[in-house]
Amino acid sequence: MPPSRQLRQPPVRRPRDRSGSGSRPRSRRAVRHPTVNRRRTDRRDMPGRYYGEFEVGETIAHDKRRTISEADNQRFCDLTMNQQPLHLDAEFAEGTQFGERVVNGLYTMSLAVGLSIPETTDGTIVANLSYDDVEHPAPVFHGDTLRAESTVTDRRETSDGERGVVTMHVEAYRVEDGEDTLVCEFDRTVLAEKRPDG
Repeated sequence: MPPSRQLRQPPVRRPRDRSGSGSRPRSRRAVRHPTVNRRRTDRRDMPGRYYGEFEVGETIAHDKRRTISEADNQRFCDLTMNQQPLHLDAEFAEGTQFGERVVNGLYTMSLAVGLSIPETTDGTIVANLSYDDVEHPAPVFHGDTLRAESTVTDRRETSDGERGVVTMHVEAYRVEDGEDTLVCEFDRTVLAEKRPDG
């Protein structure tokens, strides 16, 4: 191999002496980072409920509401690659029975889940297990404001007794003067932690 094409070994880099004394450089101390997914031992930082705090038959009205914008609907359709013209094409939608674009139903459902999280499973959930019997009894349009409520319909311990399965019937309503309109409903089943102290 010609000398010009020989592979050169990179120079060995030695740590600089920062002590100023000419002695061997001090070794760096290992930096300890907090564990990212450390199991919580108290409720001071999360508002969610533990398994034992859900009562079958109770309805939890969620405080947060959300007004849906055109950008919300457009972004959700783009992210999920849903190009249904009823959601995106104003001219097409004008010629349908709705007369205007309809918000993506999966966004409506996802928003209902998100609105329900703080008072149910924020920080106490192990996993969402299923979403069942989803219905959209009325359309949602740009500018509509939604609220949600969850009714606990079932709960049971896991076979090992360490966690619990909770099912909630979630309803999303379009907020209107007078009586609110139901726009989405479904059953959400979660695997919930038990309170660490028993």
